[in-house]
Amino acid sequence: MSDVFPQIAILGGGLLGGSLALALAALEHPPQVRLWARRAATLDEARRRGIAHATGSLGQALADVDLVILAVPVGCMPALITAALQSGLPETCLVTDVGSVKQLPHQTLTPLLAEKAIPFIGSHPMAGSERVGIAAADARLFDRAACLLTNDNQAPATLATALENFWQAIGCQTTWLSAAAHDALVARISHLPHLLAATGARICLADPAAGRCGGGGLRDTTRVAAGNPEMWAEILIENRHAITGPLREALTDLAEILASLEAGDQAQARTWLAAAKHRRDSLTHPL
Repeated sequence: MSDVFPQIAILGGGLLGGSLALALAALEHPPQVRLWARRAATLDEARRRGIAHATGSLGQALADVDLVILAVPVGCMPALITAALQSGLPETCLVTDVGSVKQLPHQTLTPLLAEKAIPFIGSHPMAGSERVGIAAADARLFDRAACLLTNDNQAPATLATALENFWQAIGCQTTWLSAAAHDALVARISHLPHLLAATGARICLADPAAGRCGGGGLRDTTRVAAGNPEMWAEILIENRHAITGPLREALTDLAEILASLEAGDQAQARTWLAAAKHRRDSLTHPL
């Protein structure tokens, strides 16, 4: 790892940025990692967690780095890249991110980086938690996680291979997609499940006191609904064009089981449930 990207800057001290810093530090031959964050409390917690090179200085974080990882919300990335360029972002580095959508970063970041011909490759490690912040960071967060990579702007193959090896070194299993294909895929396998969990929480827990009587099924199916609403509202709006189709499919599918129940048709209800079980039984992780 250290011979490919010997100096790495992680810009953003949330769950993913903090977990990434810890995962890299645990490698047999770790690179030098600098974690940048705006808030003093985040930096204090990072140092408490053993992330020694945590800094609030963007220029210090970026000095002579080979790889820059944007671990902030996608909507914040253009302003952060603009600030990074003003703070001395090296022309020889590679920029990647960990955002949940990919068309938007390719569209907004590439023009900003073009002046210095700095390449951008998108990354999306499918790892996370309903918990947020660096206090929840976990060095094992990326173990066996899928990592979806996008290279719509045709960065050099050597850099693409190096970045793929980077993610594999911390335990990820990688897949290459176009940005459009990525956004369509995660709309179906990540963003729609969050909406289904959220509506489950809204309906099942209309009376919050009823949750005391619930079991593991209620907790499991609504767990991700505990995620940060501000973050998820941004993700859903950014990927709204890809998610509306699967969401309409879900409404149609619910209407199908509703019709079976209203008709008292047990055979049809069993067929509906059997199809769901068959697809769930085939689930493998990661990709």
